[in-house]
Amino acid sequence: MSKISPLAVIEDGAKIADDVTIAPFCFVSAESTIGAGTVIDQGACIYGKTTIGKNNHIFSHAVLGSIPQDLKFAGEDVELIIGDDNTIREFTLFNPGTKGGGGKTIIGDHNLFMGYVHLGHDVIIGDHCILANAATLAGHVEMGDHAVIGGMTPVHQFVHIGDYAMIGGASALAQDVPPYCMAEGNRAGLRGLNLTGLRRQVERSDINALKSAYRDLFESGQPLKESAQALFDSSESPYVKNLCDFVLKTKRGIPFERRDIDTERRQK
Repeated sequence: MSKISPLAVIEDGAKIADDVTIAPFCFVSAESTIGAGTVIDQGACIYGKTTIGKNNHIFSHAVLGSIPQDLKFAGEDVELIIGDDNTIREFTLFNPGTKGGGGKTIIGDHNLFMGYVHLGHDVIIGDHCILANAATLAGHVEMGDHAVIGGMTPVHQFVHIGDYAMIGGASALAQDVPPYCMAEGNRAGLRGLNLTGLRRQVERSDINALKSAYRDLFESGQPLKESAQALFDSSESPYVKNLCDFVLKTKRGIPFERRDIDTERRQK
């Protein structure tokens, strides 16, 4: 028995696995590909060249693959690619890529996108991420694995967010957040390590190494990239190396308050 409602609109050419469930009043474009076990609830719309992997659950009125919100877009061949086991809640909006960003928006596996989340064009998201209600990512944002963004938080275009990073709710992020770090505020700044997330996945010895590295990088008052290079060269922890490599490669800068050691000494 078909799991596709006769009240859904499926354009000729759409590639849909046999056990996909599509509820009434959905729309699926001719260029779409939908993998096995995926469930699409009533009123959801899948536009353009959108590829959806296995075992995703797309809730009511999600809009996936509609054209980028970019005035430079002129109808180029662009894509939205979604992996496996993602939960995409109500009224989310995911745009495909643009010519200037490589043409693809790419989402990994096992992510949770709560209601009203927006992913702009050319966004890249890893695995096991959580974006809470109404988090909004502008174009070209990149997120690593196991990252969390709180509700009502906008993220500026071209920002990078590292693995296991956490951004507090109702923040406004305009700079890069390194792996394993926590940021919040408007504008968002670093507030330390995301220890809760780290303790779920990372050994205590590596957490201790990250604590020491965080102090050296962001609390010592020393030049940031010089400290990062020295730590990268001397540390044996892959987590510290990952943190330092991110700092060395940042283009938008890191949002932390720089300490002036000489001024603090004079004040004492």
